[in-house]
Amino acid sequence: MSSKNRHKDLTPCLVVADRQGNIYDEPDLLMLVRRGEQWGTPRPDELTPLPEESELFLLPGRRAVGLDPESGEVQVCEDLAVAAFAAPGYTLSGHPVYEKEESAAMLPLFAYGAVGFAEDRFWICARKVDTDPRQQFSAIPAGRIEKNVRRLLAQYPRNRLVEHILTNCVMRYDCPAARNFALGRYEAPLPSSRTCNARCIGCISEQEADSPIAVTPQCRLTFTPTPEEIDEVMRIHAEREHKVPIFSFGQGCEGDPLMNADLLCDSVALYRSHNGSGTVNCNTNASRTEAVERLAKAGLSSMRVSLNSAREEVYVRYYRPHGYSFQDVKNSIAVARRNGLWVSLNLLYFPGITDTEEELDALSRLVGEQGVSMIQWRNLNIDPEYYLDLMKDVPMGPSMGLKSFMKRLRKACPWLRYGYFNPYVGERAQLSAPMPGEWHMPAPDMEHVPLLGSEAEDMPHDLPEDTESCTDGDRTIREQ
Repeated sequence: MSSKNRHKDLTPCLVVADRQGNIYDEPDLLMLVRRGEQWGTPRPDELTPLPEESELFLLPGRRAVGLDPESGEVQVCEDLAVAAFAAPGYTLSGHPVYEKEESAAMLPLFAYGAVGFAEDRFWICARKVDTDPRQQFSAIPAGRIEKNVRRLLAQYPRNRLVEHILTNCVMRYDCPAARNFALGRYEAPLPSSRTCNARCIGCISEQEADSPIAVTPQCRLTFTPTPEEIDEVMRIHAEREHKVPIFSFGQGCEGDPLMNADLLCDSVALYRSHNGSGTVNCNTNASRTEAVERLAKAGLSSMRVSLNSAREEVYVRYYRPHGYSFQDVKNSIAVARRNGLWVSLNLLYFPGITDTEEELDALSRLVGEQGVSMIQWRNLNIDPEYYLDLMKDVPMGPSMGLKSFMKRLRKACPWLRYGYFNPYVGERAQLSAPMPGEWHMPAPDMEHVPLLGSEAEDMPHDLPEDTESCTDGDRTIREQ
């Protein structure tokens, strides 16, 4: 059976929680999904079983909303709404629908996916974008990580970075990259910067005093490591991970690593000077073009640039850059490509804002004109209504859905790799992305021009497998 038809008749019912935190299904109401200002039922081809290692959250002060299939009316429940926090490797395609009470506090910095119940299991609106198991830990025997933490701390008592990664990132925050360092596998973190030149609305390590976000999941790094400490962490990891060693500057517990360009260049050069192998990556806002070029010459392999949007107006509202511009970000990407770096975009996806015609055009041009090799489809961790309010007067067309957005982006930029994690590219990547200035936007594909009004409603249901209607649902219930 094709993936299109596997869940063709699936109609999940609403999932709710009582005030004591008990989660259960409401069999008389259907699940609804929200994409921006659009409410509707989920498309069967966007439903996936709740992945292992995902979590369910009840949403305080938010009453669940479902659809009465008999009357076709939207019904507000007395019980609380429930959302899914999907396991790594899955990108959410819709948020839950709820009615917010006046006294409701802002939601913490997580991603909130629509969830329903059918066939004795939970279903979420999401798409699996990466099969890499690097952040799966359920099969790791109990105690192995803690045992390795104790052993490494005893072996390297004078390395402050080793201590920070193990005692803070592993034992306090359960950071997946730090846990992998303790296990000696996949990608190791290299936090290095105490400062940042962006004031991201959803920063997970530091918020301004007047921010409505009261709690951050992590605390900011309190010291600056030396090149020798960073080099030692890299060598520890390389000695244990022989197949695909990846080392990444730019972690959740720090600012932006390009703020310490000299430190990074010295650290990378030191590691490479004794034939250090593997992929050295920098997760960054790409605000400092000159630093990117210096890092490339020092031995950097790849760069991942975080974006919530390829449109400057949307980008600036979330990142709130200080001392740099969106053009600086684009220039850094182009310089990275010219210097042979593998460039990924850490795209913070938000249903109903990212998957629009305006964003597709801007993202296609950014990817093609600057020479981006990969999109990492990450979920934007933020209270959905807070983010929508932040973008409320920015022009947004109708949501086309995650699946259609991904298909059309790759049609414009066919070399693009999709995933969720930083890839292993060796010391120097093999690149197929065009050099800056070589790519030109393809002519519009009339097959995918969005339909509005009655034409969209009359669209046949037997669409090609990878095509979605502009409403991306069995029916659009409401546009707010």
